[in-house]
Amino acid sequence: LSPSQRRYLKSLAHDLPAVILLGNKGATEAVSKELGLALGHHELVKIKLSGGDKDERQQQLDTLLTATGAEVVQQIGSVAVVFLRNNDDPKIALPR
Repeated sequence: LSPSQRRYLKSLAHDLPAVILLGNKGATEAVSKELGLALGHHELVKIKLSGGDKDERQQQLDTLLTATGAEVVQQIGSVAVVFLRNNDDPKIALPR
């Protein structure tokens, strides 16, 4: 993603509710699968990572990104916004 695309996606994500909420078990295979479905439907998804320190949250996010192939738009504290283009049915028109 280019900086202008990232800025645009951040503005879209501002009012989004968190679709994926991680619990005590963290980033499980079931959560990864659910995130994949949400990304396929919405393209832009906000994730609420479970507590713990910064390294633990980063590990959870890395696990989810590896499983889905998504890109991080932004991460603030325990909330992350990820994007994955749906090539079959794009819903968000990205600026160049």
